[in-house]
Amino acid sequence: MTTYDEHVSLNDLTTTADDVRRSVESVIEGKPEAVRLSLTVLLAEGHLLIEDVPGVGKTMLAKALARSIDCSVRRIQFTPDLLPSDITGVSVYDQQRQDFEFKPGAIFAQIVLGDEINRASPKTQSALLESMEERQVTIDGQTYTLPDPFMVVATQNPVEMEGTYPLPEAQRDRFMARVSIGYPSPAAELEMLDVHGGASPLDDLQPVAHAHDIVKLVEAVRGVHVSDPVRRYAVDLVAATRTHPDLRLGASPRATLHLLRAARAAAALCSREFALPDDVQSLAVHVLAHRLLPTAQAQLNRRTPEQVVAEILQRTPVPTGTAQATPAVPATPPDYGRQQPRGY
Repeated sequence: MTTYDEHVSLNDLTTTADDVRRSVESVIEGKPEAVRLSLTVLLAEGHLLIEDVPGVGKTMLAKALARSIDCSVRRIQFTPDLLPSDITGVSVYDQQRQDFEFKPGAIFAQIVLGDEINRASPKTQSALLESMEERQVTIDGQTYTLPDPFMVVATQNPVEMEGTYPLPEAQRDRFMARVSIGYPSPAAELEMLDVHGGASPLDDLQPVAHAHDIVKLVEAVRGVHVSDPVRRYAVDLVAATRTHPDLRLGASPRATLHLLRAARAAAALCSREFALPDDVQSLAVHVLAHRLLPTAQAQLNRRTPEQVVAEILQRTPVPTGTAQATPAVPATPPDYGRQQPRGY
């Protein structure tokens, strides 16, 4: 592990990011795109939502990322009886001092793993809203600042599964990106049996970066240049979701900001000091789709938000005068035969 005391160059950034990526991939076989997106969200100061069927490695990915960085980590198992105070903390009366003392909750860590977040009630889910947006918690009128860096990595099962609650729109909008891991290839599954068959590889996973390193890397990502044409391109993509006939709720201005920050991080991971339309295109589905609500007719036609974003990518003109490859439609996350979540 290397600690940086001065400004971090892009070479330093990619070196440290590669160390973290290889560490995570030693546990998660055959899913390099999911691992890279996790790193992108971390360096873009965002939060990650991992959605998939049980048993494909959602929690393993979150744990591997957390253990690869030498920082404070807390895990929250979301259950129907979980209370908001279990997450944020509570003020307890101290009889000796004759005063209230604040007992911090599980949210007071640099990386917070929220396992099966949609198995808790919407009231409990909402306890994360302030911390995810403002990186602070307010209890009894007192505000407590969360540590830096701060990232929530949450997993959830498809909403139509038994015992789940749909995430509130405001909660989903605070996640920078959503990723579906999907089933492994036969070769990756065979390798998984060899690696995971005897003991968990997490037991031997050692940190390859300090929390201080991540803070410096985040500062370096902030310095990545985004030209006006690329900014307008991101705005055009988000604006198109608000007028699309298959959507009754488009992406928010926060989504535009998240898309821009993620594009900066993606460019930095490629050792570039400037973002390209390619960076925006490659992240659009992951950043935008989970925020969108389809119309009733679109649900009947089995039109998913991922398909709508892919269509918008095809129709929106790419800025001229910038170097870019032919626009590619990101792969649609696997369809588990799910209908639109109940309650939307």
